[in-house]
Amino acid sequence: MAKVIGIVPKSAKRPQPKGGSRRGKPNKLTGDIKAMILTALDGAGGADYLERRANDPRTAAAFLGLVGKVLPMTIAGDAENPARIVFEWKREP
Repeated sequence: MAKVIGIVPKSAKRPQPKGGSRRGKPNKLTGDIKAMILTALDGAGGADYLERRANDPRTAAAFLGLVGKVLPMTIAGDAENPARIVFEWKREP
């Protein structure tokens, strides 16, 4: 008679992982790096420094890349006055 070894019912719970970060825990390193970048920006002149980078043709592309990173990914509107897009076609006489 053959014995079946190693079959675990699907209802059995999996063991918890032993290493790594737990789910939902914020990444501390990311926050630290962001704080360092903001401190460096403040030391370099803040908004005036960024404005000079935006107007310099050699660094304008990098500035626009930075702008793209800090823009919000979703646009939230006012519930009472929702944003709307209106398309209108007119036939010229």
